[in-house]
Amino acid sequence: MHDNAGGTSVETPGAARAADEIRGTAQGTAPVPLSVLDLVTVGSGSTAGQALSTSVELARLAERRGYHRHWVAEHHSMPGVASSSPAVILAHLAAHTERIRLGSGGVMLPNHAPLVIAEQFGTLEALAPGRVDLGLGRAPGTDGATAAALRRTDTPHEGADDFPQQLAELTRFLDDDFPDGHPYTRIHAVPGPVQATAPGGVQSAARPPVWLLGSSGFSARLAGVLGLPFAFAHHFSARNTVPALDLYRDSFRPSQVLDAPYALIGVAALASDDAREARRQVMTGALSMLRLRTGRPGLIPTPEEAEAYDFGPMEREFVDGWLADIVHGTPDEVRAGLDELRKRTGADELMITANAHGGEARLRSYELIADAYGLPA
Repeated sequence: MHDNAGGTSVETPGAARAADEIRGTAQGTAPVPLSVLDLVTVGSGSTAGQALSTSVELARLAERRGYHRHWVAEHHSMPGVASSSPAVILAHLAAHTERIRLGSGGVMLPNHAPLVIAEQFGTLEALAPGRVDLGLGRAPGTDGATAAALRRTDTPHEGADDFPQQLAELTRFLDDDFPDGHPYTRIHAVPGPVQATAPGGVQSAARPPVWLLGSSGFSARLAGVLGLPFAFAHHFSARNTVPALDLYRDSFRPSQVLDAPYALIGVAALASDDAREARRQVMTGALSMLRLRTGRPGLIPTPEEAEAYDFGPMEREFVDGWLADIVHGTPDEVRAGLDELRKRTGADELMITANAHGGEARLRSYELIADAYGLPA
Protein backbone atom coordinates (compact mmCIF):
# COMPACT_ATOMS: atom_id res chain seq x y z
CA MET A 1 0.00 0.00 0.00
CA HIS A 2 1.17 3.52 -0.68
CA ASP A 3 1.46 6.17 1.99
CA ASN A 4 1.05 9.48 0.17
CA ALA A 5 1.80 11.70 3.17
CA GLY A 6 4.51 14.15 2.27
CA GLY A 7 4.48 12.95 -1.31
CA THR A 8 6.42 9.77 -0.59
CA SER A 9 5.36 6.31 -1.68
CA VAL A 10 6.14 3.22 0.34
CA GLU A 11 4.88 -0.24 -0.63
CA THR A 12 4.34 -2.78 2.09
CA PRO A 13 5.80 -6.30 1.66
CA GLY A 14 2.26 -7.71 1.59
CA ALA A 15 1.33 -5.47 -1.31
CA ALA A 16 4.49 -6.45 -3.14
CA ARG A 17 3.68 -10.15 -2.81
CA ALA A 18 0.12 -9.57 -4.01
CA ALA A 19 1.31 -7.54 -6.98
CA ASP A 20 3.73 -10.30 -7.95
CA GLU A 21 0.79 -12.71 -8.17
CA ILE A 22 -1.14 -10.26 -10.33
CA ARG A 23 1.35 -8.56 -12.60
CA GLY A 24 3.03 -10.65 -15.25
CA THR A 25 6.24 -10.14 -17.16
CA ALA A 26 6.22 -9.60 -20.91
CA GLN A 27 8.06 -12.30 -22.82
CA GLY A 28 9.97 -12.00 -26.08
CA THR A 29 9.03 -8.83 -27.96
CA ALA A 30 5.44 -8.74 -26.66
CA PRO A 31 4.61 -5.28 -25.27
CA VAL A 32 2.75 -6.79 -22.28
CA PRO A 33 2.21 -10.28 -20.84
CA LEU A 34 0.08 -12.54 -23.03
CA SER A 35 -2.43 -14.95 -21.53
CA VAL A 36 -5.11 -17.45 -22.58
CA LEU A 37 -8.89 -17.36 -22.14
CA ASP A 38 -10.24 -20.85 -22.76
CA LEU A 39 -13.97 -21.33 -23.36
CA VAL A 40 -13.56 -25.12 -23.79
CA THR A 41 -15.52 -24.95 -27.03
CA VAL A 42 -17.12 -28.06 -28.50
CA GLY A 43 -17.20 -28.24 -32.27
CA SER A 44 -19.69 -30.06 -34.46
CA GLY A 45 -18.63 -33.71 -34.68
CA SER A 46 -16.68 -33.52 -31.42
CA THR A 47 -17.37 -34.25 -27.75
CA ALA A 48 -17.01 -32.42 -24.46
CA GLY A 49 -14.33 -34.92 -23.50
CA GLN A 50 -12.30 -34.00 -26.57
CA ALA A 51 -12.76 -30.30 -25.81
CA LEU A 52 -11.47 -30.81 -22.27
CA SER A 53 -8.51 -32.78 -23.61
CA THR A 54 -7.72 -29.85 -25.90
CA SER A 55 -7.80 -27.57 -22.85
CA VAL A 56 -5.08 -29.66 -21.24
CA GLU A 57 -3.01 -29.47 -24.43
CA LEU A 58 -3.58 -25.73 -24.56
CA ALA A 59 -2.56 -25.19 -20.93
CA ARG A 60 0.62 -27.18 -21.48
CA LEU A 61 1.37 -25.24 -24.66
CA ALA A 62 0.74 -21.93 -22.91
CA GLU A 63 3.04 -22.90 -20.05
CA ARG A 64 5.78 -24.04 -22.40
CA ARG A 65 5.59 -20.92 -24.58
CA GLY A 66 5.57 -18.30 -21.81
CA TYR A 67 1.93 -17.25 -21.67
CA HIS A 68 1.32 -15.80 -18.21
CA ARG A 69 -2.03 -17.33 -17.21
CA HIS A 70 -4.78 -19.65 -18.44
CA TRP A 71 -8.34 -18.82 -17.43
CA VAL A 72 -11.62 -20.65 -18.04
CA ALA A 73 -15.02 -18.98 -18.03
CA GLU A 74 -18.32 -20.06 -16.49
CA HIS A 75 -21.12 -20.54 -19.03
CA HIS A 76 -24.34 -22.53 -18.79
CA SER A 77 -26.84 -24.18 -21.11
CA MET A 78 -24.65 -23.63 -24.19
CA PRO A 79 -23.97 -26.84 -26.14
CA GLY A 80 -20.85 -25.38 -27.74
CA VAL A 81 -19.19 -24.30 -24.47
CA ALA A 82 -18.18 -26.99 -21.95
CA SER A 83 -16.94 -24.70 -19.16
CA SER A 84 -19.91 -24.76 -16.80
CA SER A 85 -17.72 -25.84 -13.84
CA PRO A 86 -14.52 -23.74 -13.74
CA ALA A 87 -13.26 -25.16 -10.44
CA VAL A 88 -13.48 -28.74 -11.74
CA ILE A 89 -11.64 -27.85 -14.95
CA LEU A 90 -8.98 -25.86 -13.10
CA ALA A 91 -8.28 -28.77 -10.77
CA HIS A 92 -7.74 -30.96 -13.82
CA LEU A 93 -5.46 -28.41 -15.46
CA ALA A 94 -3.50 -27.98 -12.24
CA ALA A 95 -2.72 -31.71 -12.30
CA HIS A 96 -1.26 -31.37 -15.81
CA THR A 97 0.79 -28.17 -15.41
CA GLU A 98 3.50 -26.92 -13.08
CA ARG A 99 4.03 -23.16 -13.37
CA ILE A 100 1.38 -21.30 -15.35
CA ARG A 101 -1.22 -19.33 -13.40
CA LEU A 102 -4.70 -20.84 -13.58
CA GLY A 103 -7.94 -19.06 -12.89
CA SER A 104 -11.54 -18.22 -13.59
CA GLY A 105 -12.45 -15.65 -16.15
CA GLY A 106 -14.73 -15.82 -14.45
CA VAL A 107 -16.90 -17.37 -11.82
CA MET A 108 -20.31 -15.71 -11.94
CA LEU A 109 -20.65 -14.97 -8.24
CA PRO A 110 -24.44 -14.37 -8.11
CA ASN A 111 -24.92 -17.98 -9.24
CA HIS A 112 -23.27 -19.31 -6.08
CA ALA A 113 -23.10 -19.00 -2.32
CA PRO A 114 -19.88 -17.11 -1.45
CA LEU A 115 -18.85 -19.83 1.02
CA VAL A 116 -18.96 -22.44 -1.75
CA ILE A 117 -16.63 -20.37 -3.96
CA ALA A 118 -14.26 -19.76 -1.03
CA GLU A 119 -14.12 -23.51 -0.40
CA GLN A 120 -13.62 -24.37 -4.07
CA PHE A 121 -10.81 -21.89 -4.58
CA GLY A 122 -9.26 -22.68 -1.22
CA THR A 123 -9.06 -26.25 -2.48
CA LEU A 124 -7.50 -25.10 -5.75
CA GLU A 125 -4.96 -23.01 -3.83
CA ALA A 126 -4.03 -26.13 -1.85
CA LEU A 127 -3.64 -28.10 -5.08
CA ALA A 128 -1.62 -25.43 -6.91
CA PRO A 129 -0.17 -23.06 -4.29
CA GLY A 130 0.57 -19.54 -5.46
CA ARG A 131 -0.77 -19.89 -9.00
CA VAL A 132 -4.56 -19.62 -8.74
CA ASP A 133 -6.60 -16.53 -9.69
CA LEU A 134 -10.22 -15.96 -8.69
CA GLY A 135 -11.89 -13.82 -11.34
CA LEU A 136 -15.46 -12.84 -10.52
CA GLY A 137 -18.31 -11.56 -12.64
CA ARG A 138 -21.84 -10.44 -11.77
CA ALA A 139 -23.61 -11.56 -14.97
CA PRO A 140 -25.29 -14.98 -15.03
CA GLY A 141 -23.20 -16.38 -17.89
CA THR A 142 -26.42 -17.63 -19.48
CA ASP A 143 -30.05 -16.72 -20.19
CA GLY A 144 -32.53 -15.60 -17.55
CA ALA A 145 -34.38 -18.90 -17.27
CA THR A 146 -31.15 -20.84 -16.71
CA ALA A 147 -30.00 -18.25 -14.18
CA ALA A 148 -33.24 -18.74 -12.29
CA ALA A 149 -32.67 -22.50 -12.26
CA LEU A 150 -29.12 -22.03 -10.99
CA ARG A 151 -30.09 -19.58 -8.26
CA ARG A 152 -33.43 -21.20 -7.32
CA THR A 153 -35.23 -17.89 -7.64
CA ASP A 154 -37.61 -16.22 -10.07
CA THR A 155 -35.82 -12.87 -9.65
CA PRO A 156 -32.25 -13.58 -10.80
CA HIS A 157 -31.50 -9.87 -11.25
CA GLU A 158 -31.31 -9.54 -7.49
CA GLY A 159 -28.05 -11.49 -7.45
CA ALA A 160 -26.37 -8.94 -9.69
CA ASP A 161 -27.74 -6.06 -7.59
CA ASP A 162 -26.28 -7.65 -4.46
CA PHE A 163 -22.86 -8.24 -6.04
CA PRO A 164 -20.86 -5.82 -3.82
CA GLN A 165 -22.30 -7.44 -0.70
CA GLN A 166 -21.61 -10.93 -2.05
CA LEU A 167 -18.06 -9.89 -2.91
CA ALA A 168 -17.49 -8.55 0.60
CA GLU A 169 -18.80 -11.78 2.12
CA LEU A 170 -16.62 -13.91 -0.14
CA THR A 171 -13.55 -11.86 0.74
CA ARG A 172 -14.29 -12.32 4.45
CA PHE A 173 -14.50 -16.08 3.95
CA LEU A 174 -11.24 -16.12 1.94
CA ASP A 175 -9.44 -14.13 4.65
CA ASP A 176 -11.27 -15.80 7.56
CA ASP A 177 -11.82 -12.44 9.21
CA PHE A 178 -15.50 -11.90 9.98
CA PRO A 179 -15.70 -9.48 12.93
CA ASP A 180 -16.82 -10.57 16.38
CA GLY A 181 -20.59 -10.71 16.62
CA HIS A 182 -21.12 -11.46 12.92
CA PRO A 183 -23.41 -14.47 12.26
CA TYR A 184 -20.58 -16.12 10.28
CA THR A 185 -17.76 -15.52 12.78
CA ARG A 186 -17.54 -19.21 13.64
CA ILE A 187 -17.87 -20.42 10.04
CA HIS A 188 -14.65 -21.11 8.15
CA ALA A 189 -13.88 -21.84 4.51
CA VAL A 190 -11.75 -24.98 4.46
CA PRO A 191 -9.14 -25.35 3.06
CA GLY A 192 -8.26 -21.83 4.20
CA PRO A 193 -6.45 -19.58 6.66
CA VAL A 194 -8.19 -21.06 9.73
CA GLN A 195 -5.97 -24.12 9.34
CA ALA A 196 -2.90 -21.95 9.79
CA THR A 197 -4.13 -20.65 13.16
CA ALA A 198 -5.49 -23.93 14.56
CA PRO A 199 -3.25 -25.69 17.12
CA GLY A 200 -0.47 -27.41 15.22
CA GLY A 201 -1.48 -25.69 11.99
CA VAL A 202 1.15 -25.32 9.26
CA GLN A 203 -1.22 -24.38 6.42
CA SER A 204 -0.22 -21.28 4.47
CA ALA A 205 -2.57 -18.35 5.01
CA ALA A 206 -2.23 -17.39 1.34
CA ARG A 207 -5.33 -17.31 -0.81
CA PRO A 208 -6.02 -16.61 -4.49
CA PRO A 209 -6.01 -12.96 -5.58
CA VAL A 210 -9.46 -11.67 -6.52
CA TRP A 211 -10.07 -10.02 -9.89
CA LEU A 212 -13.25 -8.26 -10.97
CA LEU A 213 -14.49 -8.89 -14.50
CA GLY A 214 -16.82 -6.75 -16.51
CA SER A 215 -18.21 -5.65 -19.86
CA SER A 216 -19.52 -2.27 -18.67
CA GLY A 217 -18.69 0.39 -16.13
CA PHE A 218 -20.14 -1.16 -12.96
CA SER A 219 -17.33 -3.61 -12.18
CA ALA A 220 -14.74 -1.19 -13.55
CA ARG A 221 -15.67 1.41 -10.95
CA LEU A 222 -15.99 -1.17 -8.16
CA ALA A 223 -12.58 -2.68 -8.96
CA GLY A 224 -11.05 0.79 -8.92
CA VAL A 225 -12.63 1.82 -5.61
CA LEU A 226 -11.50 -1.46 -4.00
CA GLY A 227 -8.01 -1.34 -5.49
CA LEU A 228 -8.41 -4.70 -7.26
CA PRO A 229 -7.14 -5.84 -10.66
CA PHE A 230 -9.69 -5.58 -13.45
CA ALA A 231 -10.37 -7.71 -16.53
CA PHE A 232 -12.52 -6.30 -19.31
CA ALA A 233 -14.35 -8.41 -21.91
CA HIS A 234 -13.23 -6.54 -25.02
CA HIS A 235 -13.90 -9.69 -27.06
CA PHE A 236 -17.67 -9.15 -26.81
CA SER A 237 -18.00 -5.53 -25.67
CA ALA A 238 -15.40 -3.68 -27.72
CA ARG A 239 -17.21 -0.33 -27.78
CA ASN A 240 -17.08 -0.10 -23.99
CA THR A 241 -13.43 -1.03 -23.58
CA VAL A 242 -11.74 2.36 -23.45
CA PRO A 243 -14.50 4.07 -21.38
CA ALA A 244 -14.46 1.21 -18.86
CA LEU A 245 -10.68 1.21 -18.53
CA ASP A 246 -10.67 4.99 -18.12
CA LEU A 247 -13.31 4.67 -15.40
CA TYR A 248 -11.28 1.98 -13.65
CA ARG A 249 -8.13 4.06 -13.66
CA ASP A 250 -9.91 7.24 -12.60
CA SER A 251 -11.66 5.40 -9.74
CA PHE A 252 -8.59 3.53 -8.56
CA ARG A 253 -7.55 3.78 -4.94
CA PRO A 254 -4.31 2.09 -3.79
CA SER A 255 -4.89 -0.95 -1.59
CA GLN A 256 -2.98 -3.75 0.09
CA VAL A 257 -3.46 -5.65 -3.16
CA LEU A 258 -2.25 -3.07 -5.68
CA ASP A 259 -0.52 0.29 -5.51
CA ALA A 260 -1.50 1.16 -9.10
CA PRO A 261 -4.19 0.01 -11.56
CA TYR A 262 -3.67 -3.25 -13.41
CA ALA A 263 -6.07 -4.10 -16.23
CA LEU A 264 -6.14 -6.91 -18.72
CA ILE A 265 -8.50 -7.20 -21.66
CA GLY A 266 -9.89 -10.32 -23.24
CA VAL A 267 -9.37 -10.21 -27.01
CA ALA A 268 -10.52 -12.60 -29.70
CA ALA A 269 -7.59 -13.41 -31.98
CA LEU A 270 -6.76 -16.20 -34.37
CA ALA A 271 -3.61 -16.63 -36.44
CA SER A 272 -3.10 -19.04 -39.30
CA ASP A 273 -0.32 -19.65 -41.80
CA ASP A 274 -2.78 -18.46 -44.43
CA ALA A 275 -4.99 -15.39 -43.98
CA ARG A 276 -7.87 -16.98 -45.89
CA GLU A 277 -7.84 -19.98 -43.58
CA ALA A 278 -7.90 -17.67 -40.56
CA ARG A 279 -11.01 -16.03 -42.01
CA ARG A 280 -12.65 -19.44 -42.56
CA GLN A 281 -11.98 -20.40 -38.97
CA VAL A 282 -13.28 -17.21 -37.33
CA MET A 283 -16.44 -17.42 -39.42
CA THR A 284 -17.34 -20.54 -37.43
CA GLY A 285 -17.29 -18.54 -34.21
CA ALA A 286 -19.27 -15.72 -35.81
CA LEU A 287 -22.01 -18.08 -36.99
CA SER A 288 -22.09 -19.72 -33.56
CA MET A 289 -22.53 -16.33 -31.90
CA LEU A 290 -25.26 -15.37 -34.37
CA ARG A 291 -27.16 -18.52 -33.49
CA LEU A 292 -26.69 -17.88 -29.77
CA ARG A 293 -27.94 -14.30 -30.03
CA THR A 294 -31.01 -15.42 -31.98
CA GLY A 295 -31.97 -18.15 -29.51
CA ARG A 296 -30.48 -21.10 -31.43
CA PRO A 297 -27.38 -22.12 -29.45
CA GLY A 298 -25.54 -25.19 -30.67
CA LEU A 299 -22.14 -26.73 -31.25
CA ILE A 300 -19.49 -24.68 -33.04
CA PRO A 301 -20.12 -25.25 -36.76
CA THR A 302 -17.45 -26.48 -39.15
CA PRO A 303 -15.80 -24.05 -41.59
CA GLU A 304 -17.68 -25.78 -44.41
CA GLU A 305 -21.00 -25.26 -42.66
CA ALA A 306 -20.21 -21.59 -42.10
CA GLU A 307 -19.23 -21.14 -45.75
CA ALA A 308 -22.48 -22.75 -46.92
CA TYR A 309 -24.74 -20.75 -44.60
CA ASP A 310 -27.03 -18.29 -46.39
CA PHE A 311 -26.82 -15.11 -44.30
CA GLY A 312 -29.73 -12.70 -44.53
CA PRO A 313 -29.01 -8.95 -44.66
CA MET A 314 -29.42 -8.39 -40.92
CA GLU A 315 -27.46 -11.55 -40.14
CA ARG A 316 -24.64 -10.40 -42.42
CA GLU A 317 -24.57 -7.04 -40.68
CA PHE A 318 -24.27 -8.74 -37.30
CA VAL A 319 -21.50 -11.07 -38.49
CA ASP A 320 -19.52 -8.26 -40.13
CA GLY A 321 -19.70 -6.26 -36.91
CA TRP A 322 -18.63 -9.26 -34.87
CA LEU A 323 -15.68 -10.05 -37.15
CA ALA A 324 -14.50 -6.43 -37.02
CA ASP A 325 -13.50 -6.95 -33.40
CA ILE A 326 -11.64 -10.23 -33.98
CA VAL A 327 -7.92 -9.92 -34.73
CA HIS A 328 -7.24 -12.54 -37.38
CA GLY A 329 -4.93 -13.28 -40.28
CA THR A 330 -1.29 -14.25 -40.64
CA PRO A 331 0.94 -14.17 -37.55
CA ASP A 332 2.36 -10.79 -38.58
CA GLU A 333 -1.14 -9.38 -39.10
CA VAL A 334 -2.30 -10.66 -35.72
CA ARG A 335 0.77 -9.27 -33.98
CA ALA A 336 0.16 -5.87 -35.57
CA GLY A 337 -3.50 -5.96 -34.55
CA LEU A 338 -2.69 -6.90 -30.96
CA ASP A 339 -0.02 -4.19 -30.76
CA GLU A 340 -2.46 -1.58 -32.03
CA LEU A 341 -5.13 -2.70 -29.57
CA ARG A 342 -2.74 -2.60 -26.66
CA LYS A 343 -1.54 0.89 -27.64
CA ARG A 344 -5.11 2.17 -28.04
CA THR A 345 -6.37 0.79 -24.74
CA GLY A 346 -3.24 0.94 -22.58
CA ALA A 347 -4.03 -2.58 -21.33
CA ASP A 348 -1.46 -4.08 -18.97
CA GLU A 349 -2.07 -7.60 -20.29
CA LEU A 350 -3.74 -9.21 -23.29
CA MET A 351 -5.76 -12.39 -22.70
CA ILE A 352 -6.35 -14.13 -26.01
CA THR A 353 -9.32 -16.32 -26.84
CA ALA A 354 -9.34 -18.19 -30.14
CA ASN A 355 -12.53 -18.49 -32.18
CA ALA A 356 -12.36 -21.68 -34.25
CA HIS A 357 -14.20 -24.96 -34.77
CA GLY A 358 -11.46 -27.43 -33.98
CA GLY A 359 -8.78 -27.76 -31.33
CA GLU A 360 -6.01 -28.09 -33.90
CA ALA A 361 -6.65 -24.63 -35.34
CA ARG A 362 -6.80 -23.08 -31.86
CA LEU A 363 -3.58 -24.71 -30.70
CA ARG A 364 -1.80 -23.74 -33.92
CA SER A 365 -2.93 -20.13 -33.47
CA TYR A 366 -1.39 -19.83 -30.00
CA GLU A 367 1.85 -21.33 -31.29
CA LEU A 368 1.97 -18.87 -34.19
CA ILE A 369 1.27 -15.88 -31.95
CA ALA A 370 4.01 -17.03 -29.60
CA ASP A 371 6.39 -17.35 -32.57
CA ALA A 372 5.42 -13.89 -33.84
CA TYR A 373 6.48 -12.36 -30.52
CA GLY A 374 9.53 -14.56 -30.04
CA LEU A 375 8.20 -16.18 -26.89
CA PRO A 376 10.29 -19.02 -25.44
CA ALA A 377 10.15 -22.14 -27.60
